[in-house]
Amino acid sequence: MIDEFAKDNLHGRLRRDRAALLWKLDGLSEYDARRPLTATGTNLLGLVKHVATVEARYFGEVFDRPSPESLSRWQDSDGSDQWATEDETRDQITGFYRRTWEHSDATINELPLDAPGHVPWWPEPYLNTNLFAVMVHVLGESIRHAGHADILREGLDGRTGVRAENEQRIDEEARAAHCAKIEQAARSAASIKAGEPSWSSTPGTASAC
Repeated sequence: MIDEFAKDNLHGRLRRDRAALLWKLDGLSEYDARRPLTATGTNLLGLVKHVATVEARYFGEVFDRPSPESLSRWQDSDGSDQWATEDETRDQITGFYRRTWEHSDATINELPLDAPGHVPWWPEPYLNTNLFAVMVHVLGESIRHAGHADILREGLDGRTGVRAENEQRIDEEARAAHCAKIEQAARSAASIKAGEPSWSSTPGTASAC
């Protein structure tokens, strides 16, 4: 009973975060969906492509159930799964992700949590593992990158949230006031620690407000 409870909960959370990550592309232009938004090139469509590749590998070859999708050898991984070329369409990448869900779900549904798996790219002594450990690992990857996507999307147009149906209309005035309050608290804390008057600004810093 506890195994089924654990599997259902992990699987349910994975489904939720898949949908949240994909939703972060909603309404974006081709440029905004693809362009680098951090100094290391992190971008929204690339996050989807990367997480799809992660799922395809972990719920595929790890359990000797190779993904039907075309994947390069893990030994040849070069970071190209983290961004979209001009020849790759958004529909191709999101379609790849959705088809990967189906393959992953079949693996999760058909195997018990203690089903043995082998992850050749993990170091010793962790190469031999099981479905439970892989589900936890993939869920962690999905949550981490969904969080990245949330911050990136907020930086683009201010939209935030996990589900489209729960999204609230942006109140720019309220956001600005809230951000200013946090900024003031940060400056006050910094000046107190430095022994400066609480009204002084901290040089060389910039606020997102």
